[in-house]
Amino acid sequence: MKCLKNIALILITGSFTACNHGVQGNKQPTGAKDTLTYNYKTFKQRDADCGNSPDSTCTIAKITYPDFDSKKTLNDSVTRSFIKLFATNTGKTDTGYSQLANNFIGTYKTFKKEQPKSTLIFLLDGHARVLKQDSDILTVEISGYSYSGGPHGVDLTSYVNWDKKTNKSIALSNILVAGYQDKLNHIAEQIFRKNEKLLDTAKLNNGRTYFFKDNKFSLPDNYLILPEGIRFLYNVYTIKPYVAGKTELLVPYTQIKALLLPNSAVKNHIK
Repeated sequence: MKCLKNIALILITGSFTACNHGVQGNKQPTGAKDTLTYNYKTFKQRDADCGNSPDSTCTIAKITYPDFDSKKTLNDSVTRSFIKLFATNTGKTDTGYSQLANNFIGTYKTFKKEQPKSTLIFLLDGHARVLKQDSDILTVEISGYSYSGGPHGVDLTSYVNWDKKTNKSIALSNILVAGYQDKLNHIAEQIFRKNEKLLDTAKLNNGRTYFFKDNKFSLPDNYLILPEGIRFLYNVYTIKPYVAGKTELLVPYTQIKALLLPNSAVKNHIK
């Protein structure tokens, strides 16, 4: 019976623990043109063994995110991006923050069964925040830290670029001409090699510094639309060893003018 009470307590704590209504900067000014209003919310779930221990000493999943007023499609897109970034390989499909947290803590329970004497604790601390919004585009950054055993945890980041006119995520095909891939890839590779101080003939998969598949440069499906260009982000382990961290690659609009569609969501950024 005591066990059932403990489970019930955990289910209660695994709820929306903070709504942060009215926090400065969360709400856009009343009457502002073409802005979306939102409040930051926090979902937190602790492992059943935490008891009265502080969060810093037990396994916990904590997720902070913006909840946009009356924008279900946008909220769902942020949720999906969050799950894609932090989902654990449990063989289950996460459909929301609650299930993401449940499955993450489930990996810890499995770990404890296999290694009952271990004193390690797991941590998922993720947050999504609005970076910028204008009359056409809203950008959200999803980032955080996850540790689920092993020598170290990982810091991960992804983005949601939202077209406020069409109420959809902005794919590169929405702002670039058909067949853009090879040309964009070529321009981006030149920028990458310059940033990394690499010769045109330098290998991109040498088993140590870089590990692009098949020794061919490629762009990640992870980008942020900025006023000056498109910034691509390679997370840890994507193209470099863990110690190298993340790699950012900015492709300015000035270098891809011929690829940009007229009257797209980035039209106001093109000069």
